Amino acid sequence: METQELHRGRLIDHIQLVVRDLAASRRFYEAILQVLDVPIGGTAADYFWCDELFISSADSRAALGQLTGRHHLAFQARDHAMVDAFYKAGLAAGGKDNGAPGERPYHPGYYAAFLLDPDGNNIEAVHHGPHTRSTASVKITF
Repeated sequence: METQELHRGRLIDHIQLVVRDLAASRRFYEAILQVLDVPIGGTAADYFWCDELFISSADSRAALGQLTGRHHLAFQARDHAMVDAFYKAGLAAGGKDNGAPGERPYHPGYYAAFLLDPDGNNIEAVHHGPHTRSTASVKITF
């Protein structure tokens, strides 16, 4: 088996979305993840993944023939420009507007944009305003 490298945060180990049209979802997620500077980790005929996110077709062995329900996923962005780029790239790749980039009332500095992916999942990019990270990510190699 090849060595794999993951960059993890806290709380969530991984999320699987089971989608109707894998090609449409791949176009959408590749576009938004590229502007968020998150590489696709691997692909096969019935799935693709990047770090904690695994997306598969219903006929994938991991899906057991069932689509997942509607989810809300929020991706971290480095700045407002990255949120804006996420929104533009997602719309161009088949996403639907669910909230244009802008400040939100959740807390001071919360700047986000929302898109619906091809399966109706609410996908967000958020920048929480000026902040300091102790590290960019936790690196796991196995």
